[in-house]
Amino acid sequence: MSLRLGDTVPDFTAQSTEGEVRFHEWLGDDWGILFSHPKNFTPVCTTELGQVAHLKKEFDKRGVKVIGLSVDTIENHPQWVADIKDATGAELNFPLIADSGREVSDLYDLIHPNANDTLTVRAVFIIGPDKKLKLTLTYPASTGRNFAEILRVVDSLQLTAKHSVATPVDWTNGDDVIIVPSISDEVAQEKFPEGWKTVKPYLRVVKQPGL
Repeated sequence: MSLRLGDTVPDFTAQSTEGEVRFHEWLGDDWGILFSHPKNFTPVCTTELGQVAHLKKEFDKRGVKVIGLSVDTIENHPQWVADIKDATGAELNFPLIADSGREVSDLYDLIHPNANDTLTVRAVFIIGPDKKLKLTLTYPASTGRNFAEILRVVDSLQLTAKHSVATPVDWTNGDDVIIVPSISDEVAQEKFPEGWKTVKPYLRVVKQPGL
């Protein structure tokens, strides 16, 4: 199936480095990130998993659970986990799903035959507490992901879910934001009593709420 923004993400049960995972139950009421890997013992994946482990405290601070997926067997995971620590200095501190039967990969449409008919693409799914898909990114197998960008996106999604704002180009946490066009000036005065800068009638810039 092809997942679209706003869809409820499929539930599944799978084996992982931390035991059986029942995905929706594991997510609970938290934000979540599921990211896929073509297979074990691949160089780009090794660097990615190490980086996510290094950033785990940043995800925790935002209330985000992270979980990886590899189309390989659970028996191969312990050696790869050891390799990740040896190569990156990071101890794996989140679950890594074993999806050798491609069940989860098929649910999340991770096999793109025109790219490779057996290996998954490098996909990222950011999932809200309502179990709905908030963002998806798809990279080819040869390109490693930028997890600093993924953290930036999480900051934007969490901010815009709480306040009537959008984040402009290259925004990072603490920068000014944009009042969404659906909010009238009258309503905006109540929400943003300190005022805003009107660049265009549809482009009103305001300090980030909550700072």
